[in-house]
Amino acid sequence: MTTDQDRRALFGQSTALFAVLAGRDHRLESANPAFLAAFGENLSRDRLDHVYRTGAPATDRDVRVESGAGPDVREAFFDLTYEPRLDADAEVTGIHVIGVETTQVKQAQRLMAEQSALLEQIARQAPLADILDGMARRIEELAPQEVLVSVLLADPDGLHLRHGAAPSLPDFYNQAIDGIATGEGVGSCGTAAHRREPVIVTDIGSDPFWDDFRELAGRAGLAACWSTPILTRDGSLLGTFAMYHRVPRVPQEPDLALARVFAGTAALAIERHHIERDKAVAEAQARSAHDELARAVRAERELRAEAERRVADAAELAARMRDAAAAQAVAPHPERCQLGGSAGCAEPAEIKIADSWGDAAWGCADHVEEAIINVRSVFIASEELGGLAAYRHR
Repeated sequence: MTTDQDRRALFGQSTALFAVLAGRDHRLESANPAFLAAFGENLSRDRLDHVYRTGAPATDRDVRVESGAGPDVREAFFDLTYEPRLDADAEVTGIHVIGVETTQVKQAQRLMAEQSALLEQIARQAPLADILDGMARRIEELAPQEVLVSVLLADPDGLHLRHGAAPSLPDFYNQAIDGIATGEGVGSCGTAAHRREPVIVTDIGSDPFWDDFRELAGRAGLAACWSTPILTRDGSLLGTFAMYHRVPRVPQEPDLALARVFAGTAALAIERHHIERDKAVAEAQARSAHDELARAVRAERELRAEAERRVADAAELAARMRDAAAAQAVAPHPERCQLGGSAGCAEPAEIKIADSWGDAAWGCADHVEEAIINVRSVFIASEELGGLAAYRHR
């Protein structure tokens, strides 16, 4: 994820420094510019006195030095070695100071630690919003100068960008740019997403890309915006990674390397989120299809059972009609319904029905309707009721 070139750009080469001190008062006889820029004559007197007095070499690790003031203050760290200078009689006459700057090493350690923590979050499938928010905060802490980080996420169609994380930008600004289109000249992020390449705006106040957003940026106190697209390995758009500044700024190579490093980390997190989201959708669809199949099977079983019940009812009704036909030889028009089966029916026999086999029976309205529905070829045979047409329109 972090290329060797980006590492070199971020951490550079270690700066070596040296100085030659003479006498008990540690007068500076000579020094290289790096030493003078870092320390001048501000070395620890206690350490120098100890080396001069004992004649024993000494080493200090991670000596902290501040340069600049206010928002431009720079923190640096050095490893220093003190070697006594001896004359022909082995008497100490001064001290050689040799040092190397370790600031880059400490920054590398911090960066690797932060990246490891982010990768662990990704592996644990932490929520994407938490990962991106944490990443933005860590970059803001790592950057040597004030920077405000924003991550926007691409819609599936790649035509719009949605808020992902921007912990230090004002809420009104995040809300205003949530959903901006991707396209040429749409700020830094919309243009970077459209071009699929970094877009560096060093002065928002004069850049035409910001014509539609200049007033908004002014209210948010933003003066520069460097945006890097977040892409998959095949070049598909995932979002944008932006670094905002309070004053107009031209990026240095370490700035661009930092953006590339964390754009790659963001790509990994977003791709993992998409994979898990698609997996969850597929599982939900599979569950839905399984549930639908189960419902269809239950419905088919219910229909089959209903059909079997209808067949059984039809057979029973047909049997009743045969029995009723035989009984009519004795009583052509019975008083009670003949279609009630073994349970019988106390209702008056009002309607005569018949089937195509010649069997006929008298029944009440309810049992006659049941027979017409369930037994094939059954029809109204009561002449005084006007046959089937009269029954249907009663």
